[in-house]
Amino acid sequence: MTRRLISSGSSFEEQIGYSRAVVVGDWVFVSGTTGYDYSTMTISPDVVEQAEQCCRNIAAALEQAGSSMADVVRVHYILPDAADFEPCWPVLSNWFGEVRPAATMLSCGLADPAMKIEIEVTARMQG
Repeated sequence: MTRRLISSGSSFEEQIGYSRAVVVGDWVFVSGTTGYDYSTMTISPDVVEQAEQCCRNIAAALEQAGSSMADVVRVHYILPDAADFEPCWPVLSNWFGEVRPAATMLSCGLADPAMKIEIEVTARMQG
């Protein structure tokens, strides 16, 4: 089975040694994705805006893989402050409400204090 690597162009991928996503067969594994706008390498201080940017970044990676948010079967939400999760629900419902993937929310530290949410998804392309 072939393995294809997807890049967002983020400098983090090369520096740390990972891919934004990996495609194996009809599966797409998207790395934990933060709210950075990779074109400007900036991040909003607002958790809701970060959640929206996370989803835009994930959607772009899935599109590169030949997939979409409609194919997402599992999502992990990671937030340093659990209280920040509920304000993000409208954004998350907008992106995942129709798909309703299996989901887990974890509260733990992230790599940079500016990061308030990280989202990781697994998708299975419809064939």
